[in-house]
Amino acid sequence: MRIVFMGTPDFARESLDKLYQAGYEICGVVTPPDRPSGRGMKLIPCEVKEYAIQKGFPIYQPEKLRENQEIVDIIKDIDPDILCVVAYGKIIPKEILEIAKYGAINVHPSLLPKYRGAAPIQWAILNGDEKTGVTIMY
Repeated sequence: MRIVFMGTPDFARESLDKLYQAGYEICGVVTPPDRPSGRGMKLIPCEVKEYAIQKGFPIYQPEKLRENQEIVDIIKDIDPDILCVVAYGKIIPKEILEIAKYGAINVHPSLLPKYRGAAPIQWAILNGDEKTGVTIMY
């Protein structure tokens, strides 16, 4: 199965690694552009990009997805069977979601929509939600 993977942080990196270890063909990795960080404001790649470099996967780093015909054309040319989205951090336009033969799957570390936002795992822990398997004892 041909997969275009879209993700950013270490959580997404682990998912990408599992797909690779399972033998799926990772035919492209879409991740945000490197961002300045630290005292020197050096451009730092995200965890997913670092992993993609190690494995030699093609990497695409569009600044935006909306109204971006270039990334749409790139994904169409790749002709993936499925898009796998894990903690990408941006809303993916319908035009991109419909490119893959079997559509897209989104993996999220929390119960959506209840704990969407900047800290979904932390909110699930703080609320002790039974459905997450997390219980807080006081």
